[in-house]
Amino acid sequence: MSETMNLVAPAPRRTNSSADPQRRPRPAGSRGSTVGRTILYIVLIVAAAAMLTPFFWMVMSSLKDANSVFSVPVRWLPEVFVWENYVDIWTRSDIGVWIRNSLVLSVAVTALQVITGSFAAYGFSRITFPGRNALFLLYVATIAVPWQSYMIPQFILLSNAGLANTLWSIMLLQAFGAFGVFLMKQFYETVPEELSEAARLDGLSEYGIWWRIMMPLSVPAIASLSLLTFVNTWNDYLGPLIYLRDPSLWTLQLGLKNFVSSLYDTDYGVLFAGLTISVVPIAIIFLLGQRFFVEGVATSGLKG
Repeated sequence: MSETMNLVAPAPRRTNSSADPQRRPRPAGSRGSTVGRTILYIVLIVAAAAMLTPFFWMVMSSLKDANSVFSVPVRWLPEVFVWENYVDIWTRSDIGVWIRNSLVLSVAVTALQVITGSFAAYGFSRITFPGRNALFLLYVATIAVPWQSYMIPQFILLSNAGLANTLWSIMLLQAFGAFGVFLMKQFYETVPEELSEAARLDGLSEYGIWWRIMMPLSVPAIASLSLLTFVNTWNDYLGPLIYLRDPSLWTLQLGLKNFVSSLYDTDYGVLFAGLTISVVPIAIIFLLGQRFFVEGVATSGLKG
């Protein structure tokens, strides 16, 4: 009987914990990556807070009275919220006209740069002609030339053409941009050449290939170029300052600057209300196009 019990005795229990995948010790590398990721998040949060602090102070200052904006020590939150500042900026200035002019210029310049930049980029990336690379390098090199070095002859040229003190002067100044050509060319070079060859075999012209094939495929790059161009045109101050002398043609940036009469007579609460209003369109556009902007900058080829 004892021999039979010995034969059916249970096998000894396994004590090797390494055989159980749920009991394996966590690798030291994963702990290090978790700590590094946590530190990275902390750094990013601190950097984001540092960048957003001036905007927070601007918004809070737009809700203060004139004597509390630059108080010492700094008061981050107003003691009394003065909502009338947003009413005063509309009644005491022509901010509606300034916003209209800024929108007209920003939309027009953005559309012109997208069309001209994408069309020139298609020629540099898809059409072979003598001196193409040298011409492209020469054109892109103009990015390094500051506008202040040739703005005087440019002003004389536009004045002789009768375009000074008109919105057309700003549109023509910024209708072409080397950065837009460079950005679009880099994206076009990621598009397979087989698509263009197939379109040519079907009888499509180069203009048709650019409009019907390349433009729909380059939506992320177009979104990136549009966002950058719109923001630069909206925030431009020097161009309108030189060319737009009529108050009815002032942009938002130029109008807010002329709203400041002197250092001591300015109602900074009302002024900061106008500055806050000027930031709202840019924030909305960036939030709506953020996904396309990141994709357009980071892309290196077509997505399958």
